[in-house]
Amino acid sequence: MRNRWGILAILFVVRLTIAFQFQSVAAVAPLLQQSFGVGLADIGILIGLYFTPGVVLALPGGAIGRTLGDKPTTIAALLLMTAGSLVMATTDVWGWQMAGRLVSGAGGVLLTVQLTKMGTDWFAGKEIATAMAIFVNSWPAGVAISLLVLPAIGTTYGAGAVFLSTGALTAIGILLILFYQPPPGATASTAGSGRLDRLALLAVIVAGLIWGLYNVGFAMIFSFGPSLLAERGWSIAAAGSAISVVMWLSVISVPAGGYLADRGKPFVLTIAASLVVAALLAWLTRSDAVIIILVLIGLVGGFPAGPIVSLAARVLAPETRAIGMGLFYTLFYAAMMLGPAVAGRLAKSAGTAAVALDLGALTVLACPPLMWLFERIVSVRHRRAQS
Repeated sequence: MRNRWGILAILFVVRLTIAFQFQSVAAVAPLLQQSFGVGLADIGILIGLYFTPGVVLALPGGAIGRTLGDKPTTIAALLLMTAGSLVMATTDVWGWQMAGRLVSGAGGVLLTVQLTKMGTDWFAGKEIATAMAIFVNSWPAGVAISLLVLPAIGTTYGAGAVFLSTGALTAIGILLILFYQPPPGATASTAGSGRLDRLALLAVIVAGLIWGLYNVGFAMIFSFGPSLLAERGWSIAAAGSAISVVMWLSVISVPAGGYLADRGKPFVLTIAASLVVAALLAWLTRSDAVIIILVLIGLVGGFPAGPIVSLAARVLAPETRAIGMGLFYTLFYAAMMLGPAVAGRLAKSAGTAAVALDLGALTVLACPPLMWLFERIVSVRHRRAQS
């Protein structure tokens, strides 16, 4: 397949498996609490464990992909994800649940870094914000599907069946990735030095922080939102369906944001949307207008995704793309590892999941000043290159 939009469709579906697997714990968190006798803090740790391998694997993951190639690396990653799901599906020991989650997360790390690099290879300089918006849209799509499907599977057949479902989906991803082809000239373009200059390195670090902090805020919605609604008397299925509204609307708002960014002012769009999302997260914990707030978050929250993910591409050449994306996701995974764990601890101390969403509001609020810093770094780098 040589059509770049067809390639993007393959990458979209394969990346969707990561979101589906990640959300499998939060979607049936009350069932896991009952089955294993654990609390919100333990659930928060289990959620965050999925991203723990990213702190040590994301950067070498870029190098692994550069060495082994796109297709072998993605297949190996999907095999790890499948194996992790099978472990979680077949054990009734909490420690093994954690081990399976770590194995799944290791595969998810390698897959995320490699798929992002592959998507950038095909779209660098050609509607990159739109393409990356569609690409990252696989995350809310996967989460939304999991919120609708997995609670029903869990309540009917148990948590083990939920994890078997995620394993089956990642196995399907292996079949799909066989159809992937690299863009013409990709091998030659990556043959040069993979070393980043100092300002490019700093820009990628800031971009990774922005993506990590924004996703921590968004993750609070679907990680602790169902528990928040359960505290208010909602059933597990009803809470999951309500929270899924955010993800389904994000399926529209994420590509819309990428389209607007490619044709307008991505900096202004990202800052404005971040401020609105932070305010809505804070409002959600203090209002009974749950559905209205969730709808607004879904309509606005997806706008920054494409512009943020495409930030790194602005300073990465083809030969530095694999390593640069590895660094970008190292920062992302560090934030996503710590975010749910800290939120779970705070929720346990406060006795309510509401504090987790307040933490999310603060992390999203940190994104606008970091966006300003990124633009300053890129501006200085551009002036130095011209001189």
